[in-house]
Parts: sequence; structure tokens; C-alpha cells
Amino acid sequence: MKLKQLILVASIMLAFLACQKEEVKKVENEAAYTGNKVTVEEVLDGKTYTYLKVTGKDAENWIAIAKRVTKVGEVLYYDEALTMENFESKELGRTFEKIDFVSKVSNQPNQTQQLSVKTGNQQNVEKIQIDSPIAAPKDGISIAELYKNRDSYKDKTVILKGKVTKLNTQIMGRNWIHIQDGSSSDKITDLTVTTSNEVKLGDVVTVKGKISLAKDFGAGYFYDIIMESATVTSDKTM
Repeated sequence: MKLKQLILVASIMLAFLACQKEEVKKVENEAAYTGNKVTVEEVLDGKTYTYLKVTGKDAENWIAIAKRVTKVGEVLYYDEALTMENFESKELGRTFEKIDFVSKVSNQPNQTQQLSVKTGNQQNVEKIQIDSPIAAPKDGISIAELYKNRDSYKDKTVILKGKVTKLNTQIMGRNWIHIQDGSSSDKITDLTVTTSNEVKLGDVVTVKGKISLAKDFGAGYFYDIIMESATVTSDKTM
């Protein structure tokens, strides 16, 4: 009888210590986390997205995530987001003055994911360095050539090659990437590309798609030049 009691007490103690360890780990992760921590105040479900009114340390705002069951009062963590202004949701029949489209959301501060996204933030189009220019692909052109003669490439399908310097996944049903090839010394050195293909930050990719000029997505997002619905193949990671 005493042996059974000792085993029971030991089991309870082990369970308690495991819970304590998990709680300490959670506190440590939160302390190291530099992303966004928000609390859900309102939930609106659409066919594709779940729209959430949330409060964070700074202010109250709306975010959109891939459709999932979410409850009021739930605490969420996310890092990277694509902010859109005057976004009209046809499925909800309303316009959001400002909304953040979030590609990855979690109920825990995921340190691994946070570090990955942080690296991506550091590799923005102004700070990333390309060791050497990336040659234009066969039957393709450079980004410098595209910008120099943009009017002649309007509504035409072109092929380019470059390094992925920024990435937003599954925003409005597509992936948004920025590529550079080191072909221009001007301030404008990157091209925005939309695609359904998956890539990673740092990948050297070949992209093929139609060039659009003065593209207005009708949600406060305007591009002087953009490649849409591109086919993207990854060559290697540098």
C-alpha cells in the first residue's frame, strides 16, 4: 500500500515539474520574442480568410489569416505581415481602412519561426548585398533592362533571374517575392513578383511571367511595375 502511495506521489511530482518546466520555457520564449503578440477581440469568418479585430501593445487593428477556427480572447503571435489600406472584402461586403495580411500565426511564440522571419526582415531590398551580379537567363533580360525599357515590355511575358530578398506567402491567394540581380546601381534594384510557386529567402530563382505597369490592386497597393502569376523555378541557395 505504501509503495503504491509513493508511486502516486512521485507521478504527481513529475507531472508538476514537467508543467513548471513548460511554463518556464514559455516565459523564456516570450521574453526573447520580438514579433507581435495580440489578443482577439472580434472574429469574422469568410470563405478564404478569417478576419480578426485584435489588440496588441501598440493599438487595436484588423488582421487577416488563412481561415481557421479562432475564438474571442485567444492570444496569437505573428511576425511578418503585408499591410493594405482601404481593402475591400467582397465576401464580407465591407471595406477595411487598414488591415494586415498575416501568412503565419501561432498560439505560441515560436522562436525558430521568429528567427527565420527576422532574417528575412534584415534582407530587405535596401540592405541586402549580392556578392556578384547574376547573369540574365537564356532568352531572358536583366532587371536593369526591364526598368530601362519598361514600356516596351508592358503586357509581355519575360524571363528574369535573381535572388529572393523578401517574401510574403499566401497573401490574397498568392506568394509575393522581391528579386534582385545586381544589374543596376540605381535605388530601384528589385522586382516584385507574384506566384503560386513556393520559394525561400536567399534562393536564386528564374521567373517567367507577364509584366504589368501602373498596377493598382484596389486596396491601397500600387506598383509601377510588377510581374504577375509567374512560374518560378529555384536554381540554388546562395
